[in-house]
Amino acid sequence: MLRPVVPLTLATALTGLAGLTGAVLAAPGAAAEAAETAGAPVPARMVALGDSITRGFNACGWYVDCIGRSWSTGHDTAVRSHYLRLAAREPSLTPYNAAATGARVADLARQAQIAVDRRAQYVTILIGANDACAPTEERMTPVADFETRFRVGLRTLREGLPGAEVFVASIPDLRRLWQVGRGNAVARTAWARFGICQSMLARPLSASAADIARRERVRQRVIDYNAVLRRLCAQDARCRFDDDAVFDYRFTLAQVSKWDYFHPNGNGQAVLARVTYARSFWPAAVWASAR
Repeated sequence: MLRPVVPLTLATALTGLAGLTGAVLAAPGAAAEAAETAGAPVPARMVALGDSITRGFNACGWYVDCIGRSWSTGHDTAVRSHYLRLAAREPSLTPYNAAATGARVADLARQAQIAVDRRAQYVTILIGANDACAPTEERMTPVADFETRFRVGLRTLREGLPGAEVFVASIPDLRRLWQVGRGNAVARTAWARFGICQSMLARPLSASAADIARRERVRQRVIDYNAVLRRLCAQDARCRFDDDAVFDYRFTLAQVSKWDYFHPNGNGQAVLARVTYARSFWPAAVWASAR
């Protein structure tokens, strides 16, 4: 996500099941579904695009990227990333994390070119929280500009990687972060001290009509961004949207980093991995411990 001064995305979710050593876990699709998708081709190269959420920012230490705990390409077995789940079927799968802490949708085309250069066969995208998490409400990215930038990013991918599978995750519900953290004095202090997502998190205890309306407008902006992601992805036969699975998830404060009370911690990354993978191209694929 973002650097502390220019806050970034938020966290989400509940821990998944505990890790299984040397075991195999079938996703909630049952034996028939697993058998049905067992022969589905698994990519040999995957690239993750996005912001600090996908970089695992603050998931393992003080204001650092922790890509090993990324929901997309991480190798931490407690997170069970898309990479680890797919590597259980294709051990030669090579992951690359091209996301950047602080990235906005305007950075997507540049990241997409990296995926093209690396000849990715599977690309994950989670971006847009920083477009809404601005220092002020007025500095949020307009919806029309967001759509233009995202369209360019998708076009870059499709022109350079016509056969690649593209997975697009929805932007988390930023108001949910405010709801679960406003009663925590340490969280409020972190939000103010580091200037985190002030468009949503400024004056967290205020019940004034103006602040309530501001939070609703910021939330609506995220909803509008997600509508853009859904619509543009639907126009591409090889693009899959998560159907607002991330946005709808009711994460808890225990799933965000205690360094900034904003980014997903290891538990939050595990939830992101679980809820997004369930909407991916290989939901019934098995997961095994890293080899």
